[in-house]
This record gives sequence, structure tokens and C-alpha cells, in this order.
Amino acid sequence: MKRNTRINALLLVLVAALAVLPLALGLGDDKEEPFTGSDAQAETAITELEPDYEPWFSPLYEPPSGEIESALFALQAALGAGVLAYYFGLRRGRRQGEQRAARARQAGERSDSGADESATGRV
Repeated sequence: MKRNTRINALLLVLVAALAVLPLALGLGDDKEEPFTGSDAQAETAITELEPDYEPWFSPLYEPPSGEIESALFALQAALGAGVLAYYFGLRRGRRQGEQRAARARQAGERSDSGADESATGRV
């Protein structure tokens, strides 16, 4: 196997392990909602420490259910990934185009110099 293939396979195994191990080991079983977000955990901690706390701001839009909130978050993540993929793809395409143009210029210069040599009889 090539070195890059081994590295990619190892990275895939590590990502899979990071996703599966917390579930397999039962991490968070002692909690009511084991895998809540940091916002919910912060809200719980604040209300435990200071029950009379009043937030300074309220959300502009609060989805009617947790599923819709998760869907909106996934949509936001997908859009962000799409923008990043477009940007990096554009950069790579430009760089490849510049490399092709440089190679074409060099090939053109070589063919011009070869024509000069054959006209003078020097090889």
C-alpha cells in the first residue's frame, strides 16, 4: 500500500473510533441527556449556581422542536463546508492552471530554441 493510503486508512479508523467509543463505553449514561450541547450544559450550570439569573438577550428565532434546531444546525454546517470546499477547490484549480501555463511557456521556449539551432545548422 502507498504511504498516503495507509495514512488515510488510519485517519478513518481514528475518526470511527472517536465516534463509536463514547457510545460503546457508555460515557454519559449517568446523565439525563448524555450528549447535549455546550449551550444547554452552560444554561443548566448557570441556573444551578444562580436560580434568579435573567439572560441579557433572547434568541431572535427559537425553533419549535429540537429536531428542527438540529436540522438548521446541520444545514448551517453543510453550507459552511460547501463554502470552504469551493474556496479550496478554486485555489487549487488556479494553481494547477498557473502550473500548466508555465509548462506550456517552457515547452514553447524550447521549441523556439530548437528551431533556431536547426536553422543555423548547430545541434
